[in-house]
Amino acid sequence: MTERRMPPGKQVIFVGDPMCSWCWGFAPELDRIADACAGRATLSVVTGGLRANMTTPMDDPMKADIKAHWEHVHEASGQPFDFAFFDRDGFVYNTEPPCRAVVTLRTALPDQAVAFFADLHRAFYAQGQDVTDADVLADLAAARGMDRALFLDAFDKPAMKVATSSDFQYARALGVSGFPTVVCRDGDQWAYLTVGYRRYADFGPVFQEWLDRPSDPADA
Repeated sequence: MTERRMPPGKQVIFVGDPMCSWCWGFAPELDRIADACAGRATLSVVTGGLRANMTTPMDDPMKADIKAHWEHVHEASGQPFDFAFFDRDGFVYNTEPPCRAVVTLRTALPDQAVAFFADLHRAFYAQGQDVTDADVLADLAAARGMDRALFLDAFDKPAMKVATSSDFQYARALGVSGFPTVVCRDGDQWAYLTVGYRRYADFGPVFQEWLDRPSDPADA
């Protein structure tokens, strides 16, 4: 696994994409993970690049395919969706901009990154906002406490695009092949908590046991 400098203690790494419908379905479960981590583990977010750098507008077959996914997620999770999205013409489902927005805000305000990820989900899926638009992203970042002008300046820098690509590479190095995925790491030891959508009730007891288990000093 590609190494990153990680803070000491137990780490929980959420790997997802702001325009991944199953990640939106997983949002209530991620909230419960965050609550469980408080004071016991550090929760961070890594962006996966679901459809990064797409340039072709959605056609009718793609709309139908994505709409079916949204319907399945809504049925499984109860999360709200604004299906008026599919009335748009010419929309390019490029997930790189919102992923880069997460990396941009995470760089400046790391403690707000997970909450900002949720903001992007809600804005796109429930409120019908265009999270591929830099101005929309800047407004959402400002609502999380980042200066709007500073966000836009950092967001447009080539270095931020490289940092976002590094996130995608790290997700692949973790072996992530689908979103959402949650990885638990304690020193050199790591394992998947969940791969794909699952309810907290299905993995919560195992997760709580891991959080309660003392770290091996050799892995600290």
